[in-house]
Amino acid sequence: MQSPRIKICGVTRLEDAQAAFELGAWAVGMVFYERSRRRCDLAEAERIGAALRRRGELVGVFVNSSLEAIADVNERVGLTLVQLHGDEGPAFCSEVARRTGARTIKAAAVRGAASLQDLARFHTDFHLLDGYAEGMRGGTGERFDWSLLAGRRSKVPLILSGGLDPDNVGEAIAATRPYAVDVATGVESSPGVKDHEQLRAFIEAAAGVTV
Repeated sequence: MQSPRIKICGVTRLEDAQAAFELGAWAVGMVFYERSRRRCDLAEAERIGAALRRRGELVGVFVNSSLEAIADVNERVGLTLVQLHGDEGPAFCSEVARRTGARTIKAAAVRGAASLQDLARFHTDFHLLDGYAEGMRGGTGERFDWSLLAGRRSKVPLILSGGLDPDNVGEAIAATRPYAVDVATGVESSPGVKDHEQLRAFIEAAAGVTV
């Protein structure tokens, strides 16, 4: 038995990425979606990659980007994981993995049991389940109904996201037994800026629960 791994997403500053890894995070996520309030400047992402590529997993988050755009960011930053948070299909996800050499995460915003059933088509390295909010792609701060996971049959490792914070992450882990937990809004002082005390509290709370 072990505690789930911890992914800190929506990172836009090198100092926040460094703090996350120093506190025990498994992965940091950088968003490359133009409409996101947590979009990471590519030059800063390159700094993060250069400084931390041996410290943990570097995740690039994309929403309906072209294969060429993903490959370019991958090459410049040195991503180890590519998270696809849009309407990408299974074949595209496979091509991303082939083109970049990075492992892949397919994300879905959960609206009901059908969301889980649809995600089962994707044979990526990880599945990420997030809360749903109209017009948003991640970073919603919204929980979904964790009881839906009782019907999940996929063997793909699960990353749980959506409305997690230091106060509820322990409950979330106990209820869903995920491979990893993912947080963005729950540890922020403002969009894209992490509160380091909240980071510490979240990571300590998650590390205190075994699955």
